[in-house]
Amino acid sequence: MSIKLGIPSKGRLMEKTFDWFAARGIGLRRTGSDREYAGAVDGIDGVDLVLLSAGEIPREMAAGRIHLGVTGTDLVHEKIARRDAVIKTLCPMGFGHADLILAVPTVWVDVDTLDDLDAAAAAFRARHGFRLRIATKYHRLVREYLRDNGVADYQIIDSQGATEGTVKNETAEAIADITSTGDTLRANHLKILDDGLILKSEATLFQSLTAPMDDADRAIMAQLLAKILP
Repeated sequence: MSIKLGIPSKGRLMEKTFDWFAARGIGLRRTGSDREYAGAVDGIDGVDLVLLSAGEIPREMAAGRIHLGVTGTDLVHEKIARRDAVIKTLCPMGFGHADLILAVPTVWVDVDTLDDLDAAAAAFRARHGFRLRIATKYHRLVREYLRDNGVADYQIIDSQGATEGTVKNETAEAIADITSTGDTLRANHLKILDDGLILKSEATLFQSLTAPMDDADRAIMAQLLAKILP
């Protein structure tokens, strides 16, 4: 067997991950064309590079098909139930920072907090006959956050892209999405609630607690982690 390391297959997350490992003496590189999801690891024997979408990495770790994975904190928290039983956080990596936030239209001048949103949601349902819609792809995280903060009169609308535009397009009244600068929110006339930070996320190295390892694999894992962890 071997230790399988899953990293994002494209974009800045892949490039930053390559740089992070290179700074610790481990070379990661793609092999073949950009359309081929193949790679190699230099600087240590017995480690295979697996290129996946960032969203697939939590699932593959939870299923025990890869031993280590680099992905966003938000994706691990969203996609894995009982994550502490199947995933171990090894090291925040210092890049890929983004906040999962709850935002409402800027014209809602009296809605600045979750308590305000709760009151607005009740009034919205009384007026329109259906629950206030929140567009997001982070169903688990948003439901947990609103439940913990006592907001109940809403419905989740699934949005897998261009979430900030759903309010303008009148398919949702509010959104929960990842933001790093807030520029897209402002461009779409949305404001973050004062207590609307759901989760601070960044690229993080995780270890699967379910992936099988024999004694040789454990020795490779120990050697790798000794090189890359603080």
